[in-house]
Amino acid sequence: MNAPIPVAHSAIAGPSVAVQKVRSAAGVEAWLVEEHSLPLIAIDFAFDGGATRDPANGTGSAYMISGLLDEGAGDLDAEAFQGKMADHAISLGFDARRDDFHGQLQTLSRHRDTAFELLALALNAPRFDADAVTRVKSQIVAGLQRQAQNPETLCRNALYAAAYPGHPYGRPEKGDIDSVSKLQAAGLKALTRDLLSRGGLKIVVVGDITADELAQRLDQVFGALPEGKPRALPGSPLAIQGLGQTHVIDLDVPQTVLRFVGPGLMRNDPGFIAGSVLNHILGGSAFTSRLFLEVREKRGLAYGVSSSLLPLRESAMLVGGTATRNDRAAESLAVIREEMAKLANEGPSEHEVEEAKRYIIGSYPLRFDTSPKIAAELLSLAVNGFEPEFLSERNRLFAEVTLADIGRVAKRLFGDPRLLVQAVGRPVGLV
Repeated sequence: MNAPIPVAHSAIAGPSVAVQKVRSAAGVEAWLVEEHSLPLIAIDFAFDGGATRDPANGTGSAYMISGLLDEGAGDLDAEAFQGKMADHAISLGFDARRDDFHGQLQTLSRHRDTAFELLALALNAPRFDADAVTRVKSQIVAGLQRQAQNPETLCRNALYAAAYPGHPYGRPEKGDIDSVSKLQAAGLKALTRDLLSRGGLKIVVVGDITADELAQRLDQVFGALPEGKPRALPGSPLAIQGLGQTHVIDLDVPQTVLRFVGPGLMRNDPGFIAGSVLNHILGGSAFTSRLFLEVREKRGLAYGVSSSLLPLRESAMLVGGTATRNDRAAESLAVIREEMAKLANEGPSEHEVEEAKRYIIGSYPLRFDTSPKIAAELLSLAVNGFEPEFLSERNRLFAEVTLADIGRVAKRLFGDPRLLVQAVGRPVGLV
Protein backbone atom coordinates (compact mmCIF):
# COMPACT_ATOMS: atom_id res chain seq x y z
CA MET A 1 0.00 0.00 0.00
CA ASN A 2 1.27 3.44 -0.92
CA ALA A 3 1.04 6.60 1.14
CA PRO A 4 -1.51 9.25 0.06
CA ILE A 5 -0.37 11.32 -2.90
CA PRO A 6 -0.31 14.99 -1.86
CA VAL A 7 -1.89 17.62 -4.05
CA ALA A 8 -0.12 20.94 -4.61
CA HIS A 9 -1.79 24.17 -3.56
CA SER A 10 -1.70 27.15 -5.91
CA ALA A 11 -4.04 29.34 -7.84
CA ILE A 12 -4.55 26.53 -10.36
CA ALA A 13 -4.14 23.60 -7.99
CA GLY A 14 -6.30 20.57 -8.57
CA PRO A 15 -8.89 19.29 -6.09
CA SER A 16 -7.53 18.51 -2.64
CA VAL A 17 -7.96 14.74 -2.84
CA ALA A 18 -5.49 12.30 -1.24
CA VAL A 19 -5.49 9.05 -3.20
CA GLN A 20 -3.98 5.83 -1.88
CA LYS A 21 -3.24 2.80 -4.01
CA VAL A 22 -4.35 -0.34 -2.19
CA ARG A 23 -3.30 -3.80 -3.34
CA SER A 24 -4.87 -6.94 -1.88
CA ALA A 25 -3.16 -10.24 -1.12
CA ALA A 26 -4.58 -11.68 -4.35
CA GLY A 27 -3.23 -8.75 -6.37
CA VAL A 28 -6.46 -6.76 -6.81
CA GLU A 29 -5.67 -3.03 -6.93
CA ALA A 30 -7.91 -0.08 -6.10
CA TRP A 31 -7.63 3.65 -5.57
CA LEU A 32 -8.86 4.74 -2.15
CA VAL A 33 -9.91 8.13 -0.82
CA GLU A 34 -10.53 7.84 2.91
CA GLU A 35 -13.31 10.12 4.16
CA HIS A 36 -14.42 9.31 7.67
CA SER A 37 -16.49 12.44 8.31
CA LEU A 38 -19.52 10.84 6.63
CA PRO A 39 -20.80 7.30 7.27
CA LEU A 40 -20.85 6.45 3.56
CA ILE A 41 -18.85 4.18 1.25
CA ALA A 42 -19.02 4.62 -2.53
CA ILE A 43 -17.43 2.18 -4.95
CA ASP A 44 -17.13 2.60 -8.71
CA PHE A 45 -15.50 -0.09 -10.83
CA ALA A 46 -15.17 -0.98 -14.49
CA PHE A 47 -14.32 -4.23 -16.22
CA ASP A 48 -12.51 -3.91 -19.53
CA GLY A 49 -14.87 -4.34 -22.47
CA GLY A 50 -18.62 -3.83 -22.30
CA ALA A 51 -20.78 -3.99 -25.41
CA THR A 52 -17.64 -4.53 -27.49
CA ARG A 53 -17.53 -8.07 -26.10
CA ASP A 54 -21.03 -8.91 -27.39
CA PRO A 55 -20.98 -11.78 -29.90
CA ALA A 56 -21.93 -10.70 -33.43
CA ASN A 57 -25.16 -12.68 -33.18
CA GLY A 58 -25.89 -11.54 -29.63
CA THR A 59 -25.96 -7.76 -29.69
CA GLY A 60 -27.26 -6.41 -26.40
CA SER A 61 -25.90 -9.33 -24.33
CA ALA A 62 -23.71 -7.25 -22.03
CA TYR A 63 -26.51 -4.75 -21.47
CA MET A 64 -28.90 -7.55 -20.55
CA ILE A 65 -26.33 -9.03 -18.17
CA SER A 66 -26.07 -5.63 -16.48
CA GLY A 67 -29.77 -5.89 -15.70
CA LEU A 68 -29.54 -9.44 -14.37
CA LEU A 69 -26.64 -9.37 -11.91
CA ASP A 70 -28.81 -7.98 -9.09
CA GLU A 71 -31.79 -10.19 -10.00
CA GLY A 72 -30.75 -12.99 -7.72
CA ALA A 73 -27.35 -14.40 -6.75
CA GLY A 74 -26.08 -17.23 -4.58
CA ASP A 75 -28.92 -18.60 -2.50
CA LEU A 76 -30.97 -15.41 -2.88
CA ASP A 77 -33.59 -15.21 -5.60
CA ALA A 78 -34.47 -11.85 -7.16
CA GLU A 79 -37.05 -10.94 -4.52
CA ALA A 80 -34.78 -11.84 -1.62
CA PHE A 81 -31.76 -10.08 -3.15
CA GLN A 82 -33.66 -6.88 -3.89
CA GLY A 83 -35.36 -7.02 -0.49
CA LYS A 84 -32.03 -7.24 1.28
CA MET A 85 -30.76 -4.19 -0.60
CA ALA A 86 -33.91 -2.23 0.25
CA ASP A 87 -33.83 -3.23 3.92
CA HIS A 88 -30.29 -1.91 4.25
CA ALA A 89 -30.60 1.15 1.98
CA ILE A 90 -27.96 -0.25 -0.37
CA SER A 91 -27.69 1.07 -3.91
CA LEU A 92 -26.14 -1.40 -6.36
CA GLY A 93 -26.27 -1.18 -10.14
CA PHE A 94 -24.50 -2.18 -13.32
CA ASP A 95 -24.30 -0.75 -16.83
CA ALA A 96 -22.75 -1.99 -20.08
CA ARG A 97 -21.13 0.80 -22.03
CA ARG A 98 -19.24 0.52 -25.30
CA ASP A 99 -15.81 0.03 -23.76
CA ASP A 100 -16.43 -1.09 -20.21
CA PHE A 101 -18.83 -2.94 -17.96
CA HIS A 102 -19.48 -0.55 -15.11
CA GLY A 103 -20.64 -1.21 -11.56
CA GLN A 104 -21.50 1.09 -8.69
CA LEU A 105 -22.17 0.47 -5.01
CA GLN A 106 -23.20 2.96 -2.35
CA THR A 107 -23.87 2.01 1.24
CA LEU A 108 -23.98 3.41 4.74
CA SER A 109 -20.83 2.25 6.46
CA ARG A 110 -22.81 0.44 9.17
CA HIS A 111 -24.25 -1.82 6.45
CA ARG A 112 -20.91 -2.52 4.78
CA ASP A 113 -20.90 -6.25 5.62
CA THR A 114 -24.20 -6.80 3.85
CA ALA A 115 -23.28 -4.50 0.96
CA PHE A 116 -19.98 -6.23 0.22
CA GLU A 117 -21.64 -9.62 0.59
CA LEU A 118 -24.30 -8.74 -1.98
CA LEU A 119 -21.75 -7.27 -4.40
CA ALA A 120 -19.60 -10.41 -4.11
CA LEU A 121 -22.59 -12.63 -4.79
CA ALA A 122 -23.69 -10.55 -7.79
CA LEU A 123 -20.26 -10.75 -9.41
CA ASN A 124 -19.31 -14.31 -8.48
CA ALA A 125 -22.59 -16.22 -8.30
CA PRO A 126 -25.35 -14.60 -10.42
CA ARG A 127 -28.30 -16.95 -10.85
CA PHE A 128 -29.87 -16.07 -14.22
CA ASP A 129 -33.13 -17.69 -13.11
CA ALA A 130 -35.58 -18.31 -15.94
CA ASP A 131 -38.21 -15.92 -14.58
CA ALA A 132 -35.64 -13.15 -14.10
CA VAL A 133 -34.25 -13.62 -17.62
CA THR A 134 -37.77 -13.48 -19.08
CA ARG A 135 -38.69 -10.39 -17.06
CA VAL A 136 -35.51 -8.41 -17.85
CA LYS A 137 -35.65 -9.39 -21.52
CA SER A 138 -39.27 -8.20 -21.70
CA GLN A 139 -38.32 -4.88 -20.10
CA ILE A 140 -35.47 -4.32 -22.55
CA VAL A 141 -37.57 -5.27 -25.59
CA ALA A 142 -40.38 -2.97 -24.42
CA GLY A 143 -37.88 -0.12 -24.14
CA LEU A 144 -36.49 -0.83 -27.60
CA GLN A 145 -40.00 -0.85 -29.01
CA ARG A 146 -40.70 2.55 -27.46
CA GLN A 147 -37.48 3.88 -28.98
CA ALA A 148 -38.05 2.36 -32.42
CA GLN A 149 -39.42 5.63 -33.85
CA ASN A 150 -37.51 8.01 -31.60
CA PRO A 151 -35.57 10.39 -33.90
CA GLU A 152 -32.68 10.82 -31.47
CA THR A 153 -32.19 7.07 -31.06
CA LEU A 154 -32.56 6.39 -34.77
CA CYS A 155 -30.03 9.09 -35.59
CA ARG A 156 -27.45 7.98 -33.04
CA ASN A 157 -27.63 4.30 -34.01
CA ALA A 158 -27.45 5.04 -37.73
CA LEU A 159 -24.50 7.39 -37.24
CA TYR A 160 -22.43 4.79 -35.36
CA ALA A 161 -23.39 2.08 -37.87
CA ALA A 162 -22.12 4.27 -40.73
CA ALA A 163 -18.98 5.35 -38.89
CA TYR A 164 -17.91 1.87 -37.79
CA PRO A 165 -19.39 -0.74 -40.17
CA GLY A 166 -18.44 -4.29 -39.20
CA HIS A 167 -17.03 -3.22 -35.83
CA PRO A 168 -18.74 -3.59 -32.42
CA TYR A 169 -18.85 0.23 -32.16
CA GLY A 170 -21.30 0.16 -35.07
CA ARG A 171 -23.83 -1.93 -33.16
CA PRO A 172 -26.34 -0.47 -30.67
CA GLU A 173 -25.19 -1.03 -27.09
CA LYS A 174 -28.61 -2.23 -25.99
CA GLY A 175 -29.04 -4.44 -29.03
CA ASP A 176 -32.15 -4.50 -31.18
CA ILE A 177 -35.52 -6.16 -30.74
CA ASP A 178 -34.58 -9.20 -32.82
CA SER A 179 -31.20 -9.84 -31.19
CA VAL A 180 -32.39 -9.34 -27.61
CA SER A 181 -35.44 -11.55 -28.15
CA LYS A 182 -33.13 -14.45 -29.02
CA LEU A 183 -30.77 -14.17 -26.04
CA GLN A 184 -30.68 -17.23 -23.80
CA ALA A 185 -29.42 -17.78 -20.26
CA ALA A 186 -26.65 -20.20 -21.30
CA GLY A 187 -25.05 -17.69 -23.66
CA LEU A 188 -25.38 -14.89 -21.12
CA LYS A 189 -23.68 -16.99 -18.44
CA ALA A 190 -20.78 -17.80 -20.76
CA LEU A 191 -20.29 -14.14 -21.67
CA THR A 192 -20.46 -13.13 -18.01
CA ARG A 193 -17.36 -15.20 -17.26
CA ASP A 194 -15.55 -13.31 -20.01
CA LEU A 195 -16.87 -9.89 -19.02
CA LEU A 196 -16.19 -10.13 -15.30
CA SER A 197 -12.48 -10.84 -15.35
CA ARG A 198 -9.71 -8.99 -13.54
CA GLY A 199 -7.71 -8.17 -16.66
CA GLY A 200 -8.02 -4.41 -17.01
CA LEU A 201 -10.31 -4.06 -13.96
CA LYS A 202 -10.30 -0.57 -12.39
CA ILE A 203 -11.69 0.10 -8.90
CA VAL A 204 -12.16 3.32 -6.93
CA VAL A 205 -13.41 3.47 -3.35
CA VAL A 206 -14.32 6.66 -1.50
CA GLY A 207 -15.54 6.94 2.05
CA ASP A 208 -15.53 5.55 5.56
CA ILE A 209 -13.13 2.64 5.15
CA THR A 210 -9.43 2.15 5.88
CA ALA A 211 -6.81 0.83 3.48
CA ASP A 212 -6.28 -2.33 5.57
CA GLU A 213 -9.98 -3.17 5.57
CA LEU A 214 -10.32 -2.40 1.88
CA ALA A 215 -7.48 -4.80 1.00
CA GLN A 216 -9.47 -7.62 2.60
CA ARG A 217 -12.74 -6.52 1.00
CA LEU A 218 -11.16 -6.44 -2.46
CA ASP A 219 -10.33 -10.13 -2.22
CA GLN A 220 -13.78 -10.89 -0.81
CA VAL A 221 -15.46 -9.29 -3.82
CA PHE A 222 -13.03 -9.54 -6.74
CA GLY A 223 -10.32 -12.01 -5.70
CA ALA A 224 -11.95 -15.17 -7.08
CA LEU A 225 -12.83 -13.70 -10.49
CA PRO A 226 -10.98 -15.06 -13.54
CA GLU A 227 -7.59 -13.47 -14.16
CA GLY A 228 -8.40 -12.59 -17.77
CA LYS A 229 -6.57 -10.24 -20.09
CA PRO A 230 -7.35 -6.69 -21.23
CA ARG A 231 -8.48 -6.33 -24.82
CA ALA A 232 -5.73 -6.04 -27.37
CA LEU A 233 -5.87 -2.56 -28.88
CA PRO A 234 -5.05 -1.73 -32.52
CA GLY A 235 -1.67 -0.21 -33.33
CA SER A 236 -3.38 2.94 -34.59
CA PRO A 237 -6.83 4.38 -33.89
CA LEU A 238 -9.71 2.88 -35.83
CA ALA A 239 -10.59 5.20 -38.71
CA ILE A 240 -14.07 6.66 -39.06
CA GLN A 241 -15.75 5.56 -42.27
CA GLY A 242 -18.07 7.56 -44.51
CA LEU A 243 -16.52 11.00 -44.09
CA GLY A 244 -18.01 13.39 -46.64
CA GLN A 245 -21.30 11.49 -46.76
CA THR A 246 -24.76 12.63 -45.66
CA HIS A 247 -27.45 10.07 -44.85
CA VAL A 248 -31.14 10.73 -44.24
CA ILE A 249 -33.71 8.50 -42.55
CA ASP A 250 -37.13 9.63 -43.70
CA LEU A 251 -39.49 10.19 -40.77
CA ASP A 252 -42.65 12.26 -40.81
CA VAL A 253 -41.81 14.68 -38.01
CA PRO A 254 -41.75 18.51 -38.06
CA GLN A 255 -38.10 18.74 -36.96
CA THR A 256 -34.96 17.17 -38.35
CA VAL A 257 -32.49 15.68 -35.91
CA LEU A 258 -28.96 16.31 -37.20
CA ARG A 259 -25.84 14.57 -35.96
CA PHE A 260 -22.34 14.81 -37.38
CA VAL A 261 -19.03 13.13 -36.67
CA GLY A 262 -15.45 13.80 -37.69
CA PRO A 263 -12.05 12.55 -36.55
CA GLY A 264 -11.30 13.37 -32.92
CA LEU A 265 -8.39 13.00 -30.52
CA MET A 266 -7.47 9.99 -28.42
CA ARG A 267 -7.24 10.69 -24.69
CA ASN A 268 -3.46 10.23 -24.71
CA ASP A 269 -2.97 12.50 -27.73
CA PRO A 270 -0.61 15.42 -26.91
CA GLY A 271 -3.20 17.76 -28.37
CA PHE A 272 -6.14 16.50 -26.31
CA ILE A 273 -5.98 19.22 -23.64
CA ALA A 274 -5.84 21.99 -26.26
CA GLY A 275 -8.56 20.17 -28.20
CA SER A 276 -10.81 20.24 -25.15
CA VAL A 277 -10.41 24.01 -24.91
CA LEU A 278 -11.11 24.31 -28.63
CA ASN A 279 -14.25 22.20 -28.37
CA HIS A 280 -15.50 24.34 -25.48
CA ILE A 281 -15.20 27.33 -27.79
CA LEU A 282 -16.89 25.58 -30.71
CA GLY A 283 -19.82 23.84 -29.06
CA GLY A 284 -18.94 22.61 -25.59
CA SER A 285 -20.31 25.58 -23.68
CA ALA A 286 -24.07 25.63 -23.24
CA PHE A 287 -24.39 29.41 -23.51
CA THR A 288 -21.21 30.99 -24.88
CA SER A 289 -19.98 28.63 -27.59
CA ARG A 290 -19.78 29.77 -31.19
CA LEU A 291 -22.39 27.25 -32.29
CA PHE A 292 -24.81 28.39 -29.59
CA LEU A 293 -24.37 32.04 -30.52
CA GLU A 294 -24.53 31.53 -34.30
CA VAL A 295 -27.17 28.81 -34.55
CA ARG A 296 -29.50 29.77 -31.73
CA GLU A 297 -28.93 33.35 -30.62
CA LYS A 298 -28.29 35.09 -33.94
CA ARG A 299 -30.46 33.01 -36.29
CA GLY A 300 -32.97 31.22 -34.07
CA LEU A 301 -32.41 27.98 -35.98
CA ALA A 302 -32.54 25.65 -32.99
CA TYR A 303 -33.09 25.55 -29.26
CA GLY A 304 -29.84 23.74 -28.61
CA VAL A 305 -26.65 22.81 -30.46
CA SER A 306 -23.47 21.24 -29.18
CA SER A 307 -20.24 19.41 -29.93
CA SER A 308 -17.92 17.22 -27.90
CA LEU A 309 -14.73 15.24 -28.13
CA LEU A 310 -15.44 11.54 -27.66
CA PRO A 311 -12.35 9.38 -27.24
CA LEU A 312 -13.11 5.66 -27.27
CA ARG A 313 -10.67 2.87 -26.48
CA GLU A 314 -10.09 2.09 -30.17
CA SER A 315 -11.06 5.31 -31.93
CA ALA A 316 -11.81 8.98 -31.38
CA MET A 317 -14.55 11.24 -32.68
CA LEU A 318 -15.65 14.81 -32.70
CA VAL A 319 -19.43 14.55 -32.43
CA GLY A 320 -22.12 17.19 -32.46
CA GLY A 321 -25.58 18.06 -33.61
CA THR A 322 -28.83 19.88 -33.25
CA ALA A 323 -32.54 19.60 -34.00
CA THR A 324 -34.24 22.16 -36.21
CA ARG A 325 -37.19 22.72 -38.54
CA ASN A 326 -37.09 20.58 -41.66
CA ASP A 327 -36.88 23.63 -43.90
CA ARG A 328 -33.89 25.04 -41.96
CA ALA A 329 -31.83 21.87 -41.54
CA ALA A 330 -29.53 22.64 -44.48
CA GLU A 331 -28.95 26.18 -43.20
CA SER A 332 -28.16 24.93 -39.70
CA LEU A 333 -25.59 22.46 -41.00
CA ALA A 334 -24.05 25.14 -43.21
CA VAL A 335 -23.59 27.44 -40.21
CA ILE A 336 -21.96 24.64 -38.21
CA ARG A 337 -19.55 23.90 -41.06
CA GLU A 338 -18.77 27.59 -41.44
CA GLU A 339 -17.81 27.97 -37.78
CA MET A 340 -15.56 24.93 -37.94
CA ALA A 341 -13.87 26.32 -41.06
CA LYS A 342 -13.35 29.70 -39.37
CA LEU A 343 -11.62 28.05 -36.45
CA ALA A 344 -9.40 26.03 -38.80
CA ASN A 345 -8.43 29.05 -40.91
CA GLU A 346 -8.40 31.89 -38.39
CA GLY A 347 -8.36 30.24 -34.97
CA PRO A 348 -10.22 31.65 -31.97
CA SER A 349 -9.50 34.94 -30.27
CA GLU A 350 -7.27 35.26 -27.22
CA HIS A 351 -10.35 36.27 -25.23
CA GLU A 352 -12.21 33.10 -26.23
CA VAL A 353 -9.28 30.94 -25.21
CA GLU A 354 -8.85 32.61 -21.83
CA GLU A 355 -12.57 32.46 -21.06
CA ALA A 356 -12.73 28.78 -22.01
CA LYS A 357 -9.71 27.96 -19.85
CA ARG A 358 -11.14 29.92 -16.93
CA TYR A 359 -14.40 27.96 -17.08
CA ILE A 360 -12.75 24.55 -17.51
CA ILE A 361 -10.40 25.15 -14.58
CA GLY A 362 -12.93 26.90 -12.35
CA SER A 363 -15.70 24.33 -12.77
CA TYR A 364 -13.53 21.28 -12.11
CA PRO A 365 -14.02 21.24 -8.30
CA LEU A 366 -17.77 20.73 -8.86
CA ARG A 367 -16.95 17.17 -9.87
CA PHE A 368 -15.62 16.48 -6.37
CA ASP A 369 -18.32 17.76 -4.02
CA THR A 370 -19.74 14.34 -3.04
CA SER A 371 -18.23 10.90 -2.47
CA PRO A 372 -20.04 9.30 -5.45
CA LYS A 373 -18.86 12.13 -7.73
CA ILE A 374 -15.27 11.72 -6.54
CA ALA A 375 -15.44 8.00 -7.18
CA ALA A 376 -16.89 8.50 -10.66
CA GLU A 377 -14.29 11.10 -11.66
CA LEU A 378 -11.37 9.05 -10.39
CA LEU A 379 -12.67 5.95 -12.15
CA SER A 380 -12.83 7.89 -15.41
CA LEU A 381 -9.18 8.84 -14.96
CA ALA A 382 -8.17 5.27 -14.20
CA VAL A 383 -10.07 3.81 -17.14
CA ASN A 384 -8.42 6.33 -19.46
CA GLY A 385 -4.94 5.37 -18.32
CA PHE A 386 -4.13 8.23 -15.96
CA GLU A 387 -2.51 8.02 -12.54
CA PRO A 388 -3.79 9.88 -9.44
CA GLU A 389 -1.06 12.49 -9.90
CA PHE A 390 -3.02 13.84 -12.84
CA LEU A 391 -5.35 15.54 -10.34
CA SER A 392 -2.61 17.94 -9.33
CA GLU A 393 -1.46 18.47 -12.92
CA ARG A 394 -4.76 18.79 -14.76
CA ASN A 395 -5.53 22.46 -14.17
CA ARG A 396 -1.93 23.50 -14.82
CA LEU A 397 -2.02 21.73 -18.18
CA PHE A 398 -5.14 23.64 -19.17
CA ALA A 399 -3.72 26.93 -17.89
CA GLU A 400 -0.64 26.48 -20.07
CA VAL A 401 -2.60 26.04 -23.32
CA THR A 402 -1.73 28.87 -25.71
CA LEU A 403 -3.46 30.46 -28.66
CA ALA A 404 -0.86 28.81 -30.90
CA ASP A 405 -1.69 25.39 -29.42
CA ILE A 406 -5.36 25.95 -30.22
CA GLY A 407 -4.53 27.01 -33.76
CA ARG A 408 -2.56 23.83 -34.41
CA VAL A 409 -5.22 21.50 -33.07
CA ALA A 410 -7.96 23.43 -34.93
CA LYS A 411 -6.21 22.67 -38.21
CA ARG A 412 -5.97 19.02 -37.23
CA LEU A 413 -9.64 18.72 -36.31
CA PHE A 414 -11.26 21.04 -38.83
CA GLY A 415 -8.72 21.39 -41.64
CA ASP A 416 -10.40 18.55 -43.51
CA PRO A 417 -14.00 19.77 -43.92
CA ARG A 418 -15.44 16.30 -44.52
CA LEU A 419 -17.96 15.13 -41.94
CA LEU A 420 -20.18 12.10 -41.70
CA VAL A 421 -23.68 13.53 -41.31
CA GLN A 422 -26.81 11.66 -40.27
CA ALA A 423 -30.28 13.20 -40.31
CA VAL A 424 -33.68 11.90 -39.25
CA GLY A 425 -36.78 13.74 -40.45
CA ARG A 426 -37.66 15.35 -43.76
CA PRO A 427 -34.90 17.92 -44.23
CA VAL A 428 -35.19 20.25 -47.19
CA GLY A 429 -32.09 20.70 -49.35
CA LEU A 430 -29.74 18.68 -47.18
CA VAL A 431 -28.76 16.21 -49.92
